[in-house]
Amino acid sequence: MKLCRYDDDRLGVVRGELVHDVTEAQIEIRNAAPYAMQGDAVVAALPQWRERIELLADKAPGRPIAQVKLLSPVARPTKLACAPTNYQAHINEMQAAAAKPGSQIVAHQSSKILEAGMFLKANSALVGASEGIPLRFPDRRNDHEVELVMVIGKTGSDIPQSRALDHVAGYCLGLDITVRGREDRSFRKSVDGYAVLGPWMASADEIPDPDALPLTLAVNGEIRQNSNTRDLIYNCRRLIEFASSFYTLYPGDLVYTGTPEGVGPIQPGDVIICRSAPQLGELKISVRAHQLGAAGAERLRAHA
Repeated sequence: MKLCRYDDDRLGVVRGELVHDVTEAQIEIRNAAPYAMQGDAVVAALPQWRERIELLADKAPGRPIAQVKLLSPVARPTKLACAPTNYQAHINEMQAAAAKPGSQIVAHQSSKILEAGMFLKANSALVGASEGIPLRFPDRRNDHEVELVMVIGKTGSDIPQSRALDHVAGYCLGLDITVRGREDRSFRKSVDGYAVLGPWMASADEIPDPDALPLTLAVNGEIRQNSNTRDLIYNCRRLIEFASSFYTLYPGDLVYTGTPEGVGPIQPGDVIICRSAPQLGELKISVRAHQLGAAGAERLRAHA
């Protein structure tokens, strides 16, 4: 099953090129969920609701997916946990870039994921395919980073690798957009719109092996990133074990698995297209300039 959120927070089942509205299920699930629950109520309820959601989709007329505004497939994650250095070729390219005179890329203390740990992106950075990426700092380098993203389906802490994938509800394509500089990594990666997810969530049964997926990214038709999740340093099971050894994972939490080599800058007007297995769809998103408020405009004038 492929689930999307669209337009004014509607829930849909994607079948082929059509979206079938099952918002009725979303409303009932959310109304029954405690306000103080940890995690996303819809993702948590999927095992019990899947059959009913499929039946609702059977009865709903399809609407072309090209005619809807795609939001993040997950509405309320408690956290976005991200792997910073999980492809060796990407580690190598960043180290080489950081060594160049005048580079905005800063070498971190450790490139080993066990030593560097994971980092968190703010929930407020999360956007869907139709929302666009608003570049806030045009005077600095902003980079694209395509990633496979795991959507956690049930609560767990200290999860062993042997049971890790039992905690996954589904998978999405994602973008970890990054402002280069010397500030803390999470600070620079939590700008509004800098965590992209979509176009929909493919349920875990749609992806037999998340550690053998192609992963490509093109900017304006030019392929820049082209790799496979088989090259992950920490595979999907190990990442869940690692993340859950530090914090409890809740339904709807997102685990960004890291980006491969080929990372590069983006500018307003660019169009980014990410692809992987057909089940995950095509994540297409536009880049635009952030609309500065008075304080931002004054900052740019001061540095002009």
